[in-house]
Amino acid sequence: MYLIKNPTKTGRFIKRLNRFVAKVEVDGQVVKAHVPNSGRMKELLFSGNRVVLEEKSGEGRKTSYDLIMAEYDGYLVSIDSRLPNYLVEEAINKGQLPGFGGLKVERREVSYGDSRLDLKLTGEKEGYCEIKSVTLVKDGIAMFPDAPTSRGARHLRELIRAQKEGFQAFIVFLVQRDDAVAFKPNDETDPEFGTALREAMASGVQVKAYTCRVSERGVEVIREIPVEI
Repeated sequence: MYLIKNPTKTGRFIKRLNRFVAKVEVDGQVVKAHVPNSGRMKELLFSGNRVVLEEKSGEGRKTSYDLIMAEYDGYLVSIDSRLPNYLVEEAINKGQLPGFGGLKVERREVSYGDSRLDLKLTGEKEGYCEIKSVTLVKDGIAMFPDAPTSRGARHLRELIRAQKEGFQAFIVFLVQRDDAVAFKPNDETDPEFGTALREAMASGVQVKAYTCRVSERGVEVIREIPVEI
């Protein structure tokens, strides 16, 4: 589980100034907040929506807050794309993720082929794991990506290569909310990624999806959901 360390405040989203900075109304004042996610998230970041800010300070910062959560239909959604790697690594090392039994994380951010993959795994058989942050859910179905991503398809091709070279290969879709009952690729937004994901699964790459419980205290992985290809 990831526990939020700093004080938080709720506010109302105003608008996004660019991919990583937004204006938010907090305590009657308009402030700027860092958005730790480059995704579009139009269903979450719209004028007037309730959001959660974490107070942050440090040398070089241009804002005093990180925008870490947004409300959707009564649920809190974590939008911090930095969290999934931490959460998945912790859950693997604690033996809490179905499908990863006996594996541990050896290293983070490892070069493989023409890409950098999120985790190098060790156990009876070595492996690689790529992790994707998911915030989009429609009618109970979590979907990725919410914007075209050539990088995502490239990662899948490297996982296919790793599988063919005798490694275990995983891609994990971590849904940072708890209202999803299944996962599928967002073919309408990025058909290339959907095609690559199907090729990866057919090649033996293990495709996993998990949901999270989100509160203003923190975020934790709670259950596996089926992948609908």
